[in-house]
Amino acid sequence: MAVILDGKLLAAELREDIKARVAAICAAGRRAPGLAVVLVGGDPASHVYVAAKVKQTEAVGMRSIEHRLPETTREAELLALVARLNADPAVDGILVQLPLPKGMDSSRVIEAIDPAKDVDGFHPINVGRLSTGLPALVPCTPRGCVMLARRAVADLTGLHAVIVGRSNIVGKPVAQLLLAENCTVTIAHSRTRDLPAVCRAGDILVAAVGRPRMLGAEHVRPGAIVIDVGINRVPTADGRSRLVGDVDYDAAAAVAGAITPVPGGVGPMTIACLLDNTVLAYERRGG
Repeated sequence: MAVILDGKLLAAELREDIKARVAAICAAGRRAPGLAVVLVGGDPASHVYVAAKVKQTEAVGMRSIEHRLPETTREAELLALVARLNADPAVDGILVQLPLPKGMDSSRVIEAIDPAKDVDGFHPINVGRLSTGLPALVPCTPRGCVMLARRAVADLTGLHAVIVGRSNIVGKPVAQLLLAENCTVTIAHSRTRDLPAVCRAGDILVAAVGRPRMLGAEHVRPGAIVIDVGINRVPTADGRSRLVGDVDYDAAAAVAGAITPVPGGVGPMTIACLLDNTVLAYERRGG
């Protein structure tokens, strides 16, 4: 049976480290790092995510700046707010919660964020710096994936990593991060021929496709590290619903050497890495 890679535990350890770093900053008479979160509209899931981010930001001693804008907000108004946050010396990180309401161009909004404050790591400059091996603010979920993989094997050098999914948010950046760890990397996707055989070649299998239980035991090499990024809500027999990943957990866990659960795996790492990116941005900007 596979070792469970506990994202809650690793995220808690990372938050304690961040809390200690922030305490040291404040003890030295410097201001605390500040994270600005912008939420536009009333998407229920986004409100839950933002509330969690605000709570955890304050719990580690950082300053949380929250902007909740109505659904009727015009894109020009949002861009003006981003410009003000860019110019605010007390703001070290800016996060605009996605998805944005219909009619707004998320790419234009992301590109308006100062790359030095882009703690989501989505700005094209940060994307380019990551791909060329330069220091960058790295997307939080991919960073959490690599940290969890290193929990299973401290040195990933020489391992073959197979990533199922080619999104700009997870698939491509996690590939770049694993290349930086000296892995051999294959990116697969829905049109890959003989996907099970390609996946079984991986010492590390990262599933990021957004399809519930798409990958089963036939996709997993015996002893492989399985990192499941998927968060999918599926109905249950009693008329309720539950969260499952992109991997059939029970089937894969019988074959894998280590595996992340859903929930409780990659998810908790995303916010913890966001907080860490904010402290990193603060330090790079000179505090």
